[in-house]
Amino acid sequence: MKYLYNPPVLIKKIFNNFQWNSITDKILFTFDDGPNPKTTEIILKELSNLKIKTIFFCVGENLDKHTTIAKEILSEGHLIGNHTYSHKRIYRKPKNEVIKSIEQVQNIALEKLNYKIKYFRPPYGNYDLRTSSILKQLNLQNVMWSLLTYDYKNDINIVKFAVRKYLQKNSIIVLHDSNKSKNIIEDSIKIIVEESNKNKFKIGNPSECLK
Repeated sequence: MKYLYNPPVLIKKIFNNFQWNSITDKILFTFDDGPNPKTTEIILKELSNLKIKTIFFCVGENLDKHTTIAKEILSEGHLIGNHTYSHKRIYRKPKNEVIKSIEQVQNIALEKLNYKIKYFRPPYGNYDLRTSSILKQLNLQNVMWSLLTYDYKNDINIVKFAVRKYLQKNSIIVLHDSNKSKNIIEDSIKIIVEESNKNKFKIGNPSECLK
């Protein structure tokens, strides 16, 4: 059951050039799928209150539509990562399509934000044996996770179980900047912080937790 929350060690060894855990003994928050008008502001406010810095893995379409929100993410001192242009699975897609989708996000960030993205996360955590070479070609680092909270199920009890059972001192945590998690995202963040404090775990920022 643990593999549903934290990928198996064997997978991590096979894809050892992907980042699965924080490189320090500090927890890293990450948020997928935004920017989103209904959730990003909630997240940014809570992170500001808690003095936490994070990385938002943004979908290109959302980045294009909600550039003002993306600028706010950066102005608050957070990072933006690449989550492909339209959040489609890259597994077994033609290589040229995958590259195009990733490059579109890079170009939007450069043109609209004057920002060069360094980190990538595949939609649904879905990748294949070509992913490493594609990302090397595009000079991007793949950041996966070691704690999936399932916040997109919109059930705070599921998040509580995941965090209390599987949070570690070097976890990279996945949360979602989307309508699916809107009703529980603030409480989800608080639960992680409370559990971290209880276990005397430290919360880090992307610059110290990522390669």
